[in-house]
Amino acid sequence: MVQTLSTLAIIFFALLGATVVFYLTQKNQTNKDFSTIQMRVKTWWGMFVVFCFATLFNPMISLLSIMVLSFFALREYFSMMKTRKSDRRLFLWSYLMIPLQFYWILIGWYGMFIVFIPIYVFLFLPLPRIIGKGTIGFLRSVSFTQWGLMLMVFGLSHLAYYQIATPTYGPNLVLFLIVLTQLNDVYHYLISLYIGKRKIIPSANPYMTWEGFVIALLLTMVSSFLLYPFLTPFDLIFGILSGVIISVAGFVGGLTISVLKRDLLIADVEKRELLKGRYLSRIDSLTYTSPIFFHIIRYFFDFM
Repeated sequence: MVQTLSTLAIIFFALLGATVVFYLTQKNQTNKDFSTIQMRVKTWWGMFVVFCFATLFNPMISLLSIMVLSFFALREYFSMMKTRKSDRRLFLWSYLMIPLQFYWILIGWYGMFIVFIPIYVFLFLPLPRIIGKGTIGFLRSVSFTQWGLMLMVFGLSHLAYYQIATPTYGPNLVLFLIVLTQLNDVYHYLISLYIGKRKIIPSANPYMTWEGFVIALLLTMVSSFLLYPFLTPFDLIFGILSGVIISVAGFVGGLTISVLKRDLLIADVEKRELLKGRYLSRIDSLTYTSPIFFHIIRYFFDFM
């Protein structure tokens, strides 16, 4: 408990310092767009509160929080789609899959957790769309829905499974993953904002540059090197390698979600601006880093 309280105290003061620095910088540099950083800072404080309750009181709070996050992320994802009346039943069944996915986590049934959405839901979810609803738009509706379930539910649900897979290290591993994922996003954004020249996908995200990717990768490696002795049981090599894994996975996740949102909202500028600071913009990288980091750890380490 003493170690946990010390870790939480360090995180609190680090967040407080980052918040003060951000607001001072924003006040002095009014010509820069810091909306993404502002959004991240608010997200950090929310995650910190959830993590405090989860580690000090009951891991169930963490599981329920992530389940609610998955629900709102999936709902926001569906709101970007131009839907037909025939799609509503499909969406309803998708929402019902969320508590089932988290129930497998709660009872520790890893086999069902890992195949439920990728196999069973993939095979049987189209039935509500097929029966009595015709064939028009079938493939688009089903594929769109499956993509949402894989990213917003299956991907994010791994965050809840860390504590079930390894009660001893789980909470700290989740903290380690979230901190590095968020830091990598901020590094990438700031480097791209100040010195980024070569944009990767200017039509979808003007703040993603190759300079940002490379420097963020190096800085995330350094951050991982500094954090791993306090939050993980890893050795030096995997402690540094964790920064590489999380940085690359987070980059691919952010890139994919940016293109996806641009594709779906290409003709709806008003809705694109409305959704700019919502859930998908805050957890885009986590949809990739959570499952990838989880399965790499599970493959190489016995404690998972």
